Amino acid sequence: MFELRGVSKSYGPAVALHPIDLRIDTGQTTVLIGPSGCGKSTLLRLMTGLLRPTTGEVLFRGYQITPENLLSLRRQMGYVIQEGGLFDHLTAGRNVSLMARYLGEPQDQIRARLRELAELVRLPVELLDRYPVELSGGQRQRVSLMRALILDPAVLLLDEPMGALDPMVRHDLQTDLKQIFRELDKTVVLVTHDIGEAGFLGDTLILLRDGRIVQQANLPELVNHPADEFVSRFINAQRSPVDLLRVPT
Repeated sequence: MFELRGVSKSYGPAVALHPIDLRIDTGQTTVLIGPSGCGKSTLLRLMTGLLRPTTGEVLFRGYQITPENLLSLRRQMGYVIQEGGLFDHLTAGRNVSLMARYLGEPQDQIRARLRELAELVRLPVELLDRYPVELSGGQRQRVSLMRALILDPAVLLLDEPMGALDPMVRHDLQTDLKQIFRELDKTVVLVTHDIGEAGFLGDTLILLRDGRIVQQANLPELVNHPADEFVSRFINAQRSPVDLLRVPT
């Protein structure tokens, strides 16, 4: 779905992402993970075309992303940001259907698609008449997910979509997202700093540090065969109190 060849990103003397080569497999959920400032969100934004690489090239479905084809390629991508990024002056339903209406799709098709997506993300359809301020954080993220899916994109990209949610809401949304990913059978790229979330949702995890890829593997491989000491320290730093209680004394 994506191929990055020698891609880097710098802001003057500051290097956000060192040159990397990377392939994102079609039909898989790939999770970009690492500490704050490691380059994972930068990498995702390079894939969406929101950022242009300093060096190298980003290919989407075999096409290099350029200023000339960016808009047409972006319509094949669904993008979800932290806290949803909804427009406060539009109802949830109008937020979701914004691009479909802009592209002139028939109203009856839009209404049918809204009902279909509301059922998919487990959002009561009557909530689509409410404004974002009238929705909970979890409901806003479900609306944001619907908006990303309205044009039936080839790939879904999510930048820490659950980072601002409380633990119980986050747990419920994680469970629903896993089921949604399975039902849609789409390519998904997800950014998170939570190793448990990454392991639960992802087929492949890409761990970054200081703008470089440290290891690319599934969670058991990261745990049992870490590439270096940083991988083990990153995983062990996120052990919860429940995990600690399970450790034999």
